[in-house]
Amino acid sequence: MDKAMQSFGLVSKRMQAIAAETADYSKKSFEDTAAHVESLMGVNSLDKAIEAQTQYARSSYEGAVAQATRIGELYVDLARDMIKPFEDFAAKRA
Repeated sequence: MDKAMQSFGLVSKRMQAIAAETADYSKKSFEDTAAHVESLMGVNSLDKAIEAQTQYARSSYEGAVAQATRIGELYVDLARDMIKPFEDFAAKRA
């Protein structure tokens, strides 16, 4: 029972980390988008607008891939924390 309570505590901590990471990314993404739209307002030519949009799309994609990787790692850590008490229990039974 003690191991289960420890596991619940770790799961809670991991879920909070995932939520915080997601909130931080969402805030940063919103700020980046707002800055991009503002910069587009000052563009005087179509070529410059296409260049700015291309750079924004590239950086947004790279950021999304990095975030997905980070969230995936956090979920792997969460899964490990969830099964750890059962590994210990299984090892004692074997």
